[in-house]
Amino acid sequence: MAIPDPAVEAWLSALKSQEEFGRLLTPTPHEREAAGYGDTLLEICHQPLLWADTAGRVAALAARLAGSLQGLAWMALTGSGSSLYACECVAPVLASETGLPVWAYGGGWLLVEGARSLPAARPGLLVSIARSGDSPESAAVVEHFLKTEPAVRHLILTCNPEGKLATCFRDHPRVIVLLLDRRTNDRSLVMTSSFTNLVLAARGLVLAGRPGALESMTEQLACAARNLLLKSAGDLAAVARGRYTRAVYLASGCRFGAARESALKMLEMNAGRIPTMAETYLGVRHGPMCAIDPDTLVVCFLASHPVTRAYEEDLILELNYKALGARKLIVGEGIPPSLLTGNDLALEIPGLAALGDSNVPVLDTMVGQLLAFFRCLAGGLRPDQPSTGVISRVVTGFRIHRPETSEARQ
Repeated sequence: MAIPDPAVEAWLSALKSQEEFGRLLTPTPHEREAAGYGDTLLEICHQPLLWADTAGRVAALAARLAGSLQGLAWMALTGSGSSLYACECVAPVLASETGLPVWAYGGGWLLVEGARSLPAARPGLLVSIARSGDSPESAAVVEHFLKTEPAVRHLILTCNPEGKLATCFRDHPRVIVLLLDRRTNDRSLVMTSSFTNLVLAARGLVLAGRPGALESMTEQLACAARNLLLKSAGDLAAVARGRYTRAVYLASGCRFGAARESALKMLEMNAGRIPTMAETYLGVRHGPMCAIDPDTLVVCFLASHPVTRAYEEDLILELNYKALGARKLIVGEGIPPSLLTGNDLALEIPGLAALGDSNVPVLDTMVGQLLAFFRCLAGGLRPDQPSTGVISRVVTGFRIHRPETSEARQ
């Protein structure tokens, strides 16, 4: 396990005042590692301390980023697994701010579909987001587009300076590589700190050109995250240990990416024992609602925008009327008591409305991380490596089928 710097050590000491974290942090780092949660716990907890560094790295590239956005016809964000969900957390707001068509594509989708997925207009910008940069499709997608699409520009956001994305393309004239702090390159099986820092880096693509905007937003988010860890971990641990056998996550807009990531964290960290689903509030009525049975935990990320919230509250009231789910966890600010029934929990996060729904997916994701982490421990699993070898930290290598090799085999 990497040795924390003094600021992280001081923050961990402060977290020991919180009952749940105090119990987990009192053992030595070696003992925590032996218990199977040394990496994951640190990586969840140090997130708000690393966000300012990420913002600074993005701001330092503001001029180059502005150049890459100049004259674009479209932007596509790509990643695999959690990295795709990071793309989904920012694609809608980047489209709104730039006035461009912006899509989030899985790396595997682009590997198979190539330029057929994209409009013919050029130039375009392909933003590759990755923790390790070593997943087989990550480098293959960039390599393919560099070879076949000379009018497509590339931006790589990655946490690993030794990964293929960072090392193979950093000197290419059509590629900008933005490396994040090494401590964001999570050692745990699951992405936690890497996820939120990659989201903030992508979110900063436009904000970097507005002096102080990214830094101010990041500090507000970090303040809210520190408050969440200090004051809400006990409540989240209690919910995580509750009676449910599956979990459903609901959200709208940019926060839907956080819902997808939260669902994946619960699934991964519990070795598939807790089936999960993420849906939009308006989408869940169209069939998926049948999955919300009496043993389902329903996590509701509640919007601040009044129109969006009105639709979301209507759906929550419908769940109440139909008596669906074992329990609801509603995450938001100014949560109406009328939405709560039985043992439901309202998790208030002050400042969400001021930040705006498009900027808070990282906070929603931290809620999902904590739920998954505490459930994992309650189930007797090891958060650093809960899987029994079915999945791995980096997807194992597989054959890359090039168009010419595929045609030759036909």
